[in-house]
Amino acid sequence: MNTQSNSYTFIYSVVMVVIVAALLSVISLSLKPFQDANIKNEKRQNILSAANIDVLPAEAEENYEKYITETFVINAQNQKIEGVEAFNVDIAKEYKKPAAERQLPVFVAEIDGSKKYILPMYGAGLWGAIWGYVSFNDDKNTVYGIFFDHAGETPGLGAEITNKDKFKKFFADKKAFNANGERILKVSKGASSKGLGATEVDAISGGTITSNAVDAMLADYFESYKAFLSNNQN
Repeated sequence: MNTQSNSYTFIYSVVMVVIVAALLSVISLSLKPFQDANIKNEKRQNILSAANIDVLPAEAEENYEKYITETFVINAQNQKIEGVEAFNVDIAKEYKKPAAERQLPVFVAEIDGSKKYILPMYGAGLWGAIWGYVSFNDDKNTVYGIFFDHAGETPGLGAEITNKDKFKKFFADKKAFNANGERILKVSKGASSKGLGATEVDAISGGTITSNAVDAMLADYFESYKAFLSNNQN
């Protein structure tokens, strides 16, 4: 075959594309188990972080098994949904459903002889999705810890929702609802200066839109889990 011809160049290009595509496919398939394992470990880390347990990726599975003693899935009426594994529920997909139709995972941790209830949440931030977990003490009303993450909030501004010292730590020990069942735990601009620091968390300076998104996410999922949180018999 004439190696200088157009047909040779075309055939050569096609063969190379097929070979490279096949190699990339094989590599992708071979790496998928490791990618899936990393995703699961990151999720375990996030769940544990909401309960103030920070571990390395290599320690995530062991500590998850150690501290998470029970998991289950409920609906908004606090009815258990059988046959669904809480860890496998895709909270991003559930977020798109009407609140009454969502599958709501619950992770129960045993820490220093006390139960902590860890609940996932999801919402829309300024530039993309935001999500997190909130853990409650065994009264199902007092926040024990919280975890937030985001897809693309502005560094130094909205992205500070992930910052423990500047934002997350201020949720600890606050009540979610008052005696009338009304949500009192909120994120608001100037909460402390308005004398609301006992129940509310200050919005991030320069990150008002993301802070409002976090507040909307809390409102959404506190309402979704309200029947569960108001029932102390679980």
